[in-house]
Amino acid sequence: MTSVQQADLPQTPFASTNPGDYADWRAWKLDNCVTDAAALTVDIDDPLSLQVPERENIVSLCAQHNMAIYQLTGKTQHGKQLVHALGRSLGLEHLDMNLRADEDSVTSLEVRPQQGNQYIPYTSKALSWHTDGYYNSKQHQIHGIIMHCVQPAASGGLNALLDPELVYIRLRDENPAYIDALMRQDAMTIPANEEAGREIRAAQAGPVFTVSAETGRLHMRYSARKRNIEWRADAVTQSARAAITDILQDDSIICRVGLRAGQGIVCNNVLHNRTAFEDSGEQKRLMYRARYFENIAC
Repeated sequence: MTSVQQADLPQTPFASTNPGDYADWRAWKLDNCVTDAAALTVDIDDPLSLQVPERENIVSLCAQHNMAIYQLTGKTQHGKQLVHALGRSLGLEHLDMNLRADEDSVTSLEVRPQQGNQYIPYTSKALSWHTDGYYNSKQHQIHGIIMHCVQPAASGGLNALLDPELVYIRLRDENPAYIDALMRQDAMTIPANEEAGREIRAAQAGPVFTVSAETGRLHMRYSARKRNIEWRADAVTQSARAAITDILQDDSIICRVGLRAGQGIVCNNVLHNRTAFEDSGEQKRLMYRARYFENIAC
């Protein structure tokens, strides 16, 4: 999915040269802001045969809030096939085959032994704020995600979700120069990933905010990690980074949810984090995560 920068955005609300459309969009966005998990939840009877009202509810929530939570109400659990079927019903077709993903490109997130580099999603440790695939190339950015809960941890493992468009509004309200800085091609760089002396992923430099040339939707690429990440050293970018950190502390715009078995999150790669958790002998956390190159078909 190609993206465009500020100078190329005359027809979108995100262009600095289009203040009227931005003001209208901003008002609509803030008037419709929802952070209550219950208000974002859609009941689904059978994910292998999504009904029209179920699909419309999910698509509408993702159009307004970039996220929806689903609750399976049927008695049958379908395993990973429910993730694939749900994705296709929502216009999600092309999966990202990331490191540690299963053979079908849907990742089983659980505590497991790891060979080589150790990745936090496969441990019980907390995950800081991020969007998925922030280390991917510009041509392979993650725009859609499905996260399905097979079984929650015995305790902990709660998720926080934040619509990147709300972050964009806060930043632009504070200082429009932040947006220009965060759209630079070298705003944030992820160093190369090396394992046993071999480079398995090259360094990835890119913007924090981009806008899809096809859909006009805003995309955010971000990680709150303090190590193994390089931000452009100029004062505006550093101030913008600090402003994002402050925004991520504002509970009024954050949705918090502890997924139960049979629940899941469908989103346009919103900002998210995870608290630490503990498994027990009888209850071990297992999530299926699918990352797509498309947005939800809004």
